[in-house]
Order: sequence, then structure tokens, then C-alpha cells
Amino acid sequence: MHHELLPGLRRRGFLTATTGAAALALVGCGTGTDDKADSGSGKPKRGGRLRAAFAGGGASETLDPHLANLFADVARAKALYDKLADYDADLSARPRLAEKWEPNKTLDRWRVTLRRATFHDGRPVTAKDVLHSFRRIADPKRAFRAKASLEPIDLDASRATGERSIEFVLKRPTAEFPNVLAAFGAYIVPEDAADFDRKPIGSGPFRLTSFAPGRSAVFRRYEDYWDGAPHLDELELVVANEESARVNALLAGQVEYAHELNPTTARAHEGRGQIEIVRLRNSAMQAFCMKTDRPPFDDKRVREAFFLIADRRELVDGALSGAGEIGNDLFGKGYEYYADGLPQREQDLDRARALLRRAGAEKLKVTLDTSAVAAGFTEAASIFRDQAAKAGVTIDVKTGSKDSYWSDVLDGGTLCCYRSGAMPIEAHISQRLLTDSTTNATHWRHKDFDALYQQAQSTRDRTERAAVYERMQRRLHTEGGFLVWGFADWILGTARNVRGVETKAPANTLDWARFDKVWLT
Repeated sequence: MHHELLPGLRRRGFLTATTGAAALALVGCGTGTDDKADSGSGKPKRGGRLRAAFAGGGASETLDPHLANLFADVARAKALYDKLADYDADLSARPRLAEKWEPNKTLDRWRVTLRRATFHDGRPVTAKDVLHSFRRIADPKRAFRAKASLEPIDLDASRATGERSIEFVLKRPTAEFPNVLAAFGAYIVPEDAADFDRKPIGSGPFRLTSFAPGRSAVFRRYEDYWDGAPHLDELELVVANEESARVNALLAGQVEYAHELNPTTARAHEGRGQIEIVRLRNSAMQAFCMKTDRPPFDDKRVREAFFLIADRRELVDGALSGAGEIGNDLFGKGYEYYADGLPQREQDLDRARALLRRAGAEKLKVTLDTSAVAAGFTEAASIFRDQAAKAGVTIDVKTGSKDSYWSDVLDGGTLCCYRSGAMPIEAHISQRLLTDSTTNATHWRHKDFDALYQQAQSTRDRTERAAVYERMQRRLHTEGGFLVWGFADWILGTARNVRGVETKAPANTLDWARFDKVWLT
């Protein structure tokens, strides 16, 4: 088998960048629980340089963690910086720089206590640094990634109550406030942070040695890291935009870790002994979105008929090459608060036809918008078109531009392909299913549903709160606009001498793209 090596890779230590980017869009990619890869024999070994290949963002790449948007950006930000909290494999918030958090009775004020941690220049991480970081992100003149997530906080009223304690004042009761602290991009920087690309100072496990935008970033161990110094001496994150380049570099021993492999690559190499394939399950939700406010999907009988038309196994096998598991029309399988007690929906063409007849939609014709913007989208569209034909529904598949797809389908069309990375179920609801949600792709707008969300957010008891989330999911399962047919695996490849890579961390969670607990044998 002929492997094209990247010219000059060993000499320069980086992969030449090509164009293209793996966007960690909120409509992006992400997977879900918490045990380590089989670490073979023995304890973690100290030393060595691990080289990891990611798709990157070209010459405009920055180390400003508040601008992190691509997977490569996040890997670099994680090496250098910390957040107050981050997501566990089930998308619940886990303390990081925050040692603990305590709400008041009404859940609209939270006291956060910081752990003892230092920045790379030896200064302690303080409440002032935290407030500075959040105020910077919330700057109305800037478009920082975490701005929308921090919206519940009244940053003018919030204050430091000690060197390591902060009282956050919220605009309304927020039971899931720790999710805000864990938000994508909510990294803590020193209050005088300025030169991010030349001298970034964080409190993360690694410090920067060198950075060539679009090519490579080299880091070395920070000995005083609060969570224990990394096992590795050095980490190099190299940019390789083509999947084939990442795979070939891994096979040739030029890198030890390759991010985002496709299912056919995984099948070709799994169990062959040359490289290890890691599948992060329950990662990217795969769905068809029905606009619930316009014909034909403003009739819930038509939506139910479409739920029953889908053969989920055939969609996962065909569109995801089998690399995933079937969905049940709800986001967040395996995540905290997921309603796993609802019966799994199966294809039922007779019942689908009967529902369409009752809705007066027997000879229904509908356009399905898709695009090559995400893996499996065009395949899923043609598979579903054939399934619908068996129920007497004519689907016209329309393939749109990659560049404008997400903005076009949020407002236009009636039926479209959709995917989402990992996030808490609560965040999925607040961003996509409330009357004033900004990315409400199904146009689901129900005041009583909004009221249940507010009720959940002002419910102190976790069990009672879970019951409210279940009621909401029951309703979505019966008559929502998301036909969630599957969850794609997120696939990584590693060299055989790599240990400690988390095998159950969906993309976007703490233990994904995390290198301070990894070692080389």
C-alpha cells in the first residue's frame, strides 16, 4: 500500500497546511462516559514528545482561547488554559479551577470558591482574573465564542468576595449554572493578558514553546500544574487538514495521534495491530429537522408519520457506514437527564400511511435540504427519500452550498439534514427549543414548554428537576420537530505506544483532546 508522506515533515516537524477547517460549530460535531483505554502494563511513564495531528484553520489561527472555534483551537486552548468547570463524559459539569460552587435558596446567586492554582508565571489564579475573563468574553463589541453562554450572569453586579471567592449574581434562577462555567470557550486568562500569540500565560498543564499559525504549536510540561504535572515532556499539535494526511502521518510514525478519522479508515485498520482505533460513542447527533410552524409539518400527525417512516438502522449503516448507534428522536443519548425510559421508535409504514391519510396528506411532496457540509448528509437524504417513497411520500432532495447551508436552513425550507456535537441536554433545550432561542431550527415555539424550562431552572432538587426534563422530552418524542435517527462515533487513531487516551469522552468534553494524562511507553 502506497503512503504519500508529507515532504520535509521530519525535517521541519510539522505537516504542511492545506485549506479547509474542522469547525466546532454549535451545529458541529461532538460523543459519551468515563474509563481509560487499556493501559497495558504498568504505571504512567514520564518523558517524550507526543505529536498529534488535527485539521486546522490556516494562517489566521490564534492562541486567544476566547476565539477558539475549531477542534485544533480547543486542543491548543486546553493545553494552555483552564476553565472553572468542564464537561464529564455524561455532559454534567465537573469542577476544574473552581473547587466548589454553592447556590442561594432561589438559585439566582452562586458563590464560587477557586482552588489554589498558579499561572505559568507563578502568580496565583484569583477572583479578579475570573471576572476579567468573563467580562472580556461578554464585551458587546467582540464576537467571542462563549458570549451567549455567559448571558445569564449579571457581570456588573457580580463581585470578588475574597482572593479566591466570587459571588455571581444571575439575571434569573439558573439551577444548571455550573454548565455556564463549563461553557465552550469560557477559559480563564490573567487580568493583564495581552499578547496571546507570542507569550500566552495560562494556568493549564503545558506552556508554549513555539507557535506557527496553520502549521504547528509546541508545548512543554508545566511542573506546577494544579492537577499534577503532565507525563509528557512535550506536546506538538500539528495541522493536517486532509484526513488522508493525518492517517498517513500516523502510519509512517510521524505523529502518534490523529484526530477525526472516517469510518472506512477505522474499518481498514481496526484490529490489524499497526495503529489503535478509538471510537468515542454517542458523539454527533444526526437528525432531520421538520419546521413545525409551516405546512406540512405544522400538523403533528405528519410529524409522527415521518418519525415512523425512518428505518434508523438502515440510516446508521448507510449514512454513517455503521459507525454509530440509532437514535430515538431525542438529543443526548447517554447524557445526564436523558429520557432513556421511552420506547425505541421503530419503522411502521402502515401506521405512517394512516396518519398521513387522516391529515389529508396522502400524496405528500416535500423538499429535503441537504449539503456535503457534513459527513453522511447527502447519503442520509437519499436513503430517507427511498424510505419515504414506501409510505407514498415524494421527497425531492435539494443539495445546497456548503458555505451558506447552516444559515439558510435555520430560517428557510421545511425539512433539512442536521447534526450537533455534544452539549448538556439543558443547553440543547435553551439554545434550540425555546421561543426566543437563536438557533431554533425546528421553529418549536410553545409558551408552556418555555415555562417548563424555567421551572426546571428554578428547581433545587435534582430528582424533581430530572422529572421536569423528562416531561419535556416526552413531549418532544411525541410531537417535536427533530427526527433524531442516530449518533455518530467520533473516531481517533493512535500509535501503539500511546497510553491514557480516554475512550469514552465525546468530543467537546473535558477528557477529549486532552494530553496531560497521556503517556508514551
